[in-house]
Amino acid sequence: MISQEQFNIEVDLIITNAIREDVGDGDHSSLACIPATAKGKAKLLVKDEGIIAGVEFAKQVFAYVDKDMKVETLIEDGSPVKYGDIVFYVEGASQSILKAERLVLNAMQRMSAIATKTKQFVDLLEGTGTKILDTRKTTPGLRALEKWAVKIGGGENHRFALYDMIMLKDNHIDFSGGITKAINKTKQYLKDTNRDLKIIVEARDLDEIKQILEVGGVYRILIDNFNYEDTRTAVKIIGDQCLTESSGGINEKTIRKYAECGVDYISSGALTHSVYNKDLSLKAVD
Repeated sequence: MISQEQFNIEVDLIITNAIREDVGDGDHSSLACIPATAKGKAKLLVKDEGIIAGVEFAKQVFAYVDKDMKVETLIEDGSPVKYGDIVFYVEGASQSILKAERLVLNAMQRMSAIATKTKQFVDLLEGTGTKILDTRKTTPGLRALEKWAVKIGGGENHRFALYDMIMLKDNHIDFSGGITKAINKTKQYLKDTNRDLKIIVEARDLDEIKQILEVGGVYRILIDNFNYEDTRTAVKIIGDQCLTESSGGINEKTIRKYAECGVDYISSGALTHSVYNKDLSLKAVD
């Protein structure tokens, strides 16, 4: 993953662009009927159940919109919530609360859905020693928030993007002329460009796993779309030569069985691309 400093920059960019997109030259609905001097207070109300995520992000949004807004947090990120819970109160200029409202809700609703799904997978893996990973199958422009939500739900982040890790998949291998050539070219590229990036290689069958191990120098092997029996065999062949990762349509019904095959990681795009937003509201209070 990228550094925390770079991650923070990504989050700042999301906030800046989202406010630009939503506010434009002004929130004219609020400007038209609410005095600039009016003060208000609102609560983040839960109308669903699951794991709450995005509280810390919401604080950053409020601070970006108006540094004088104050947030009183009642429930922290990663906590289970139910219908009727109040996550936080925000107080300050009424116009500022309304300007930040939609970004806060859009982000928290999605982040909470992702954190909830991740926690379900984490619970299914309990006791196996296998960890759940996210993927790059994220909403364009919102990757940092979605990967943040995975962490809040107890999962692990895969690479952030194309630039922070090498991942040689089927198309890379085929375009390169085979696994051996792909790995050797990659090692030379890293040497020539003085880059220190970990290498993950996807294997489509047991023979490819043996080829990867013969070349060596790989951080993790992606055991992709294998059945249970072949996954167990692959894990045995690999041993402690590198880390192992299973992927390929793994869901709530199959994740435990793949973990019991002995893999170190299971990656799932479903954590971020197949969730339904949680129902949250920001309501004015007296």
